[in-house]
Amino acid sequence: MKTNYEVRYAAHPADAKSYDTARIRKDFLIEKVFAADEVNMVYSMYDRMVVGGAMPVKEKLKLEAIDPLKADFFLTRRELGIFNVGGAGRVRHGDEVYELGYKEALYLGRGDKDVVFESADKKAPAKFYFNSTTAHCTYPDRKVTKAEADIMHLGSLEGSNDRVINRMLVSQVLPTCQLQMGMTELAPGSVWNTMPAHVHSRRMEAYFYFEVPEEHAVCHFMGEVEETRHLWMKGDQAVLSPEWSIHSAAATHNYTFIWGMGGENLDYGDQDFSKITDLK
Repeated sequence: MKTNYEVRYAAHPADAKSYDTARIRKDFLIEKVFAADEVNMVYSMYDRMVVGGAMPVKEKLKLEAIDPLKADFFLTRRELGIFNVGGAGRVRHGDEVYELGYKEALYLGRGDKDVVFESADKKAPAKFYFNSTTAHCTYPDRKVTKAEADIMHLGSLEGSNDRVINRMLVSQVLPTCQLQMGMTELAPGSVWNTMPAHVHSRRMEAYFYFEVPEEHAVCHFMGEVEETRHLWMKGDQAVLSPEWSIHSAAATHNYTFIWGMGGENLDYGDQDFSKITDLK
C-alpha cells in the first residue's frame, strides 16, 4: 500500500481575489481522491480537516498517522466520517468489523486504533471517501445507512434543483465533536445545489462530487458573494470551501455529492444566505 498526503494552507479572501485559475485549483481542488491500493489525503488548515480517500484493490489499506498529525495513530485526537462510494467493503479497527455497502456511512470516534480498509471483491473495489476533524472527547462508533438519515427534500424540477439531502453523520442522528457529514442526491433533470448560496462563518466545508458521467463535468462556485470564482471538476473529485466562501455548483448532468463540515458549532441551520441576484 501507499499513503500520500499534502498540506493546504488557508487563504485570506482579499488575497484569493487575485488568484488565477491555476492557483485556485492548486489551493482548493483535490483532483486525486482515489487510486488503486493507495490512501490519499489533504491536511487542510481550514479547521484542521483532513479530506481523503482509500481504494483497496489487491491489498488491505491501513489509515496511517501522517506527519502533520504528530500522533502515534491517526485517531489519537481526531474523529472520522467515512462514506463508501464504490463496491462492497469493510472497515476494521481492532476486533470490530463494519460492512459498508454503496452510499453507507460510518462514524469512528477519537481513540480508535488500527483502522483498516478492505474490499469484498477486488473486481469491484470499495472506494472509501473520508473527512476527519479534531476531537476533544470520544463518542461511540456507528454505521449509518440512508434509511437512518435525517432527510430533507428541497427544490423543484422547475428550478433545476430537485434534491434530497441525506443528513447522516449529524447531531440529529448521532453525537459528534464537530464533524458533520451528509449526502445530497439530485434528481434527473436537476443540476443546481446549495442555491441560493450561503456562507457559515463558524465552520468550513468540503464537497466531494460523484455519480458524474465521464463525459460530463461539474462547475463549482466559490468565493465571496461579490467576488465569486469557479472550478470545473470531474467525478470523484473534492473541493475545500473556506468559512468565508459560498459553495454551490451546477453541472451538465445530475449528480450526487457528499458534504462534510468542521468548526465550532453543530447547527446545520447556521447559514447566512445571499440573494441569487446579489452574486457577482
